[in-house]
Amino acid sequence: MHYVVRRITAEEWRELREITLEALRDSPEAFNLSYEDTAARPDRYWQQQAAAEAATRERTTFTVRDQTGNWVGVAGVEPVPDVPDTLCVRSVYVAPAHRGTTGPAAELVHAAIRHAREHTDARRLTLGVNENNGRALAFYRRLGFEDTGKVILYVRNPAEKVLILGYPGFRSGSR
Repeated sequence: MHYVVRRITAEEWRELREITLEALRDSPEAFNLSYEDTAARPDRYWQQQAAAEAATRERTTFTVRDQTGNWVGVAGVEPVPDVPDTLCVRSVYVAPAHRGTTGPAAELVHAAIRHAREHTDARRLTLGVNENNGRALAFYRRLGFEDTGKVILYVRNPAEKVLILGYPGFRSGSR
């Protein structure tokens, strides 16, 4: 199947809302947000979010569409609060029917990495993965992310941990 990965536009706020809500319904443990709180956000929030994601250099969202133009995935990149010179890949989601080795997940994450490398001065790129999400951990490791030894508590369930992975080839352009 052919996929198209590209940066979101400001006009695509409805699609951003729908794919975000789909992700939270499908994989609630993979995100820091709850479906209920996110679904309650007004249209104005989504309009502002899409506009910012389309225009800013350090924070953006990429979408992936299938051959019919349907959104089947999303991923973003943004600065890490309180950690200078560091960006993180965030909110990676691909619909279940499009997962696997022939799906667009790697291309989607690589688009976020390229954007971060080409449009920011950050020195480090990281991401966080729930310790119980073995499939995601294996996927990110295949892409070249490595354990940093840093762990934070999962916001929605402090009994669980989020492992912080780093991308060592970020500034060298390797991987």
